[in-house]
Amino acid sequence: MIFKDFSENELYLFMNGKLIYKRWLDTGASKVFDVMAYDKYTLASIKELNPGDGLFIVKAKIRLKPTEDGGRKTGISSGYRPNHVFEYNSEGKLKQTYIGDINFEGENLMPGEERIATVRFLAINELDNYLTKGRKWWLHEGPNIIGEAEIL
Repeated sequence: MIFKDFSENELYLFMNGKLIYKRWLDTGASKVFDVMAYDKYTLASIKELNPGDGLFIVKAKIRLKPTEDGGRKTGISSGYRPNHVFEYNSEGKLKQTYIGDINFEGENLMPGEERIATVRFLAINELDNYLTKGRKWWLHEGPNIIGEAEIL
């Protein structure tokens, strides 16, 4: 069960009674407390998984859209977990999103910047079909495209 709550300048998102996400509406900053991967194949937290426990790991070039082009207002830090989208349906809507975290060296990756990163995906059978060298995909926050990635 998903429940959202607003308090002055803050948005809270709860799953099964547990706080999993908080966003400060004036700055756009957010904090993820736990990300649950839920679809017909799995119900697991990516924090509970280790390499070999059902993860696909790829090296990728990550590029965030500039703020003026509809990207984030703030940068992302290593460990960020957006929705990963590899294809859209014929109406241009998301066909499926996948759970994965982006890990990189150094400071925050800011809007308009690009960096090489390691991306860990929860191993879902159909995702394996997309993970080929040169494959591009889009990074989403809800319905908003905030960046793109390419498998190296």
